[in-house]
Amino acid sequence: MPNFKLDPIDRKILAELQGDGRMTNVELSRRVGISAPPCLRRVRTLEENGFIRGYHAEVNARELGFEVQVFAMVSLTSQAEAALSAFEARARAWPLVRECHMLNGEIDFILKCVAPDLSTFQSFLTEQLTAAENVASVKTSLVIRNAKDEPGVPFEVIEARAAMDD
Repeated sequence: MPNFKLDPIDRKILAELQGDGRMTNVELSRRVGISAPPCLRRVRTLEENGFIRGYHAEVNARELGFEVQVFAMVSLTSQAEAALSAFEARARAWPLVRECHMLNGEIDFILKCVAPDLSTFQSFLTEQLTAAENVASVKTSLVIRNAKDEPGVPFEVIEARAAMDD
């Protein structure tokens, strides 16, 4: 994002789209207080500069039959860049892995996984994840319930910080 500074209207556009990415440009322009043509130009600029990466539907995994959610903490035998990159590529290819984050500390990666049932996850764990090259150990935690799952960023924090800078 080379030298692109967000102004308050850009941040408001992002906050509104983060809450509802399906709204029309006319509705968005009304909510942020500018006319539709410049609003659309701003949205396109935000997309081109990488502030908006895409638009997605939030689906209900349980309603779709994915009853199991597990966090897997993975330690590798080697932390050389080639080994880390190879594991990331492997994780991207596994359908049950929905998120993969490299961490600093005792474990190398944390994976968020979903599965229709425990036996499907167990098969993935034993046949693919723990069997993968360079995997030293895997510790798993089964999600019992989810108290919060909020995508995006807290724009109110950004606005409070911007107000302090003014």
